[in-house]
Amino acid sequence: MGMNDTPSGERKHIAFFGCRNAGKSSLVNAFTNQSLSIVSETKGTTTDPVRKSMELLPLGPVVITDTPGIDDDGELGSLRVERTMKVLDKTDIAILVVDAVSGKCRADEELEALFKKRNIPWITVYNKCDLPEAGLHNSEQQQQQPSSIYVSALKGTGVNELREMTARILKELPDGRQLIGDLIKEGDKLILVIPIDKAAPKGRLILPQQQVIRDALDNGAIPLMCRDSELADTLFALKEAPRMVITDSQAFARVSAIVPESIPLTSFSILMARYKGNLLPSVEAAAKLKDIGEGDRILISEGCTHHRQCGDIGSVKLPALIKKFTGAAPQISLSSGTEFPDELLKYNLIIHCGACMLTEREAHLRYEKAAEQGIPITNYGTAIAYMNGILKRSLELFPEAAALI
Repeated sequence: MGMNDTPSGERKHIAFFGCRNAGKSSLVNAFTNQSLSIVSETKGTTTDPVRKSMELLPLGPVVITDTPGIDDDGELGSLRVERTMKVLDKTDIAILVVDAVSGKCRADEELEALFKKRNIPWITVYNKCDLPEAGLHNSEQQQQQPSSIYVSALKGTGVNELREMTARILKELPDGRQLIGDLIKEGDKLILVIPIDKAAPKGRLILPQQQVIRDALDNGAIPLMCRDSELADTLFALKEAPRMVITDSQAFARVSAIVPESIPLTSFSILMARYKGNLLPSVEAAAKLKDIGEGDRILISEGCTHHRQCGDIGSVKLPALIKKFTGAAPQISLSSGTEFPDELLKYNLIIHCGACMLTEREAHLRYEKAAEQGIPITNYGTAIAYMNGILKRSLELFPEAAALI
């Protein structure tokens, strides 16, 4: 991903749902002004969710998802429906496409119930309004739901209005999150410690590092970057102490030994947990590491999919640190990307990555799923700081979280 690309986790996700042959794919193409989805008269042409990241005025950076028909049947149909349901985890706003001729089917009503249960705003779109027999029996349904509209994907009727309605609803969604903007002021100097080892991506910075740099610049602060091996020299070169030091989690122990106690210290991962709204449960769950014993099961989960290398933090460094800290050999399972398990009861603890590639909704749902099943879930940075005995120090900037230690 380039430095100027808006990451998927920071884009608004707009997903199109509905029954087969309601015209979802045609409407997606009209909505985006692109041939994003294959259009056919044959039912069930869309067999898997189709995603496209794009700039869509007046919405800005978004991800558009076209899903298979929710009324698909048979064994393959069930798999398609299952994949469609997973799309809900990422969805910021749902577009329910209804055939204006035949009206809502049972599957449409079940989808609306799911949107309501998951607190996902939605627009009901009655497509094919260009047909003379369309919409006569749907007027009452439309009146009952203000966020509904008649369109014709074929003629383009109502498509601009649908975009505007979608943009208005998205802008109304609460979004008071800040990564570090509320912790700094103009002119503050920040030291960002970025180790360069075998696991570091060649020629680029990882996403949380990019986001912190951009947030610092947006707020007029001065981010200074160095490796942990140059941290002492960097601190010595400054005429005054920096506002804070932010480190990659895997260098926590070395960095803590160098940075004076008078300078606030935290990690990219802890900042990301706060940004995604999961810092407090992560701090509470980290303490469960002291109770891990022989044969206990730990799930280490990452939000993105990447090729695991020698020295990989999730599959190598974390398991080694856990074994050293607990003095036991727990069973470690790994998951990545969208493959976060539904059944978590077999695990004693979950350690998740910083979730930088997940939307806020998706990250929250993973924590919520663990909480519902009574399984503690923490993240890489919080767990590593706890096992290195410096978690309380790394939370000085966040008194509410520090009080849990």
